[in-house]
Amino acid sequence: MDLDLTRPFLRSDGLSAGLTKHHLDGASFHSVFGSVRLAADVPLTPEMMGRCAALVVPRCAASHQTAAQIWGGVVPETATTHVTVPDAQSRRSRQGLQCHVDAAATVRRRHGLLVTAPAQTFLDLAGPLSCVDLVVLGDSLVHRRATTVQELDRALAEPAVRLPRLAPQAAALVRVGAESPMETRTRLVLVLAGLPEPVLQHEVGDETHRFRLDLAYPELKIAVEYDGRQHADDPRQWQHDLARREWLDAHGWRVIVVTTTDVYATPWATVLRVAGAMAARGYVKALPSSAPPAFAGHFPGQPWRRAG
Repeated sequence: MDLDLTRPFLRSDGLSAGLTKHHLDGASFHSVFGSVRLAADVPLTPEMMGRCAALVVPRCAASHQTAAQIWGGVVPETATTHVTVPDAQSRRSRQGLQCHVDAAATVRRRHGLLVTAPAQTFLDLAGPLSCVDLVVLGDSLVHRRATTVQELDRALAEPAVRLPRLAPQAAALVRVGAESPMETRTRLVLVLAGLPEPVLQHEVGDETHRFRLDLAYPELKIAVEYDGRQHADDPRQWQHDLARREWLDAHGWRVIVVTTTDVYATPWATVLRVAGAMAARGYVKALPSSAPPAFAGHFPGQPWRRAG
């Protein structure tokens, strides 16, 4: 019996192929879900974990967080592999594996592996994820072209679908053009505070310069940019950023830079900073000095971190 050791196989099949117990249980192989083996130099990606699960769970499809990552979506990290089966009899109990039951789940085959469809995955995660994390997922799936806003809307409209409470609210906030999770979070900080929705990837420039702005209020010439410092050590990118900033300054744009701390630690201070810039240019929105409960439910911040 020939085995491809770079693809998941059952331990019993390894023994039948002539591999020893000592070899199969040693450092040369990953041991997954007890009875599955895989060459140790093969990365345990979400897709590979889905393939491992398919060997021990009959008729399963990779789902929930596992499916989201397979489709290129962004979700909070988890050590658990999730699969969905059509009936309770198909469930199996394994450490690190969670089986969900849904006979009506929409699945697709991706490179031979059954995976819940992206829109189905979005609905499945509307229970375990927060509204903000769910919008991040939706934006990332749309950005990777795994699904569209229209497909999400059609999934929500299916008469037989039991919608989790957050699904319609989060789906209504998913947008085309969100290019990173932190851009999505920055946009939601503004929108969920009650500020107008900014334009995504707004293009500005002239005959010799063209630039895109992450988030923009064109009528006020205000740009809100998330800075993850990923280009800090790239001289060419640094020069481009300097030229971009000089052009924007020369043409009357106010650029507000938002960092990870501004989103996670002091989100309401960030809202007030943007609202203050908007007020200086004629748009006035009355906001309280501290975050309302509804906003704090989405962005609690860290009370020990104060805006300086």
